[in-house]
Amino acid sequence: MLDSPPSQNARPASLDAVDLSMLAELERNGRLTNAALAARVGIAESTCTQRLRSLRDRGVIRGFRAEIEPAALGLTLQALITVRLGTHGREQIRGFEQRVRSLPSVLTAFHVAGADDYLLHVAVESAAALRELVLEHLTTHPHVRHVETQLVFEVLEGAGMVPSSAPRST
Repeated sequence: MLDSPPSQNARPASLDAVDLSMLAELERNGRLTNAALAARVGIAESTCTQRLRSLRDRGVIRGFRAEIEPAALGLTLQALITVRLGTHGREQIRGFEQRVRSLPSVLTAFHVAGADDYLLHVAVESAAALRELVLEHLTTHPHVRHVETQLVFEVLEGAGMVPSSAPRST
C-alpha cells in the first residue's frame, strides 16, 4: 500500500503514557478486543473506546489490516527494486507512481532521496515473474532510467515504532 507522506504542516501528536501503552499493545496485536486492550492498559472499557476514537480521529492510527504471508499465495520470491527516473517533473513522477500503484506484485513503495528515486518491495511467484515485472512493467516506463534488483533471503521484523516500557502481556 502506498501512503501519502504527511502534510508539511503535520505535527507530532501529543500522546500520553496511556496512549503509548495502547499503541504498543495494538502494534503487537491489532486484533485485540476493546475489553482486552482496556484490561492490558489498565483503563475502563469506555475510556478505551474514547481514546481509540481520538487516536483514529487525530490520524495517529491510520487503519487496521491483515498481514498476509506472501508464500501462502504462492508468492515465494521477494525482491527490493531500486528505480531511478531520468526526469523529475511532477507529471513524470505522478505517472510512475500511478503505474507502481497498479502493479499487484508491489507490496510497498518508497519515494526516497539519494541516487535512486524509488525503492519497491515486491513479491512474485518465480524468477521468471520477477524478470517480467522488471522488463515489462518498470523498464518500459518512459521516464525510468535505471533499475536494480536485489533478492530478499529473509524478512526480519523490527521492534516496531512504539517503545514498550512494560513487559508483554500474553
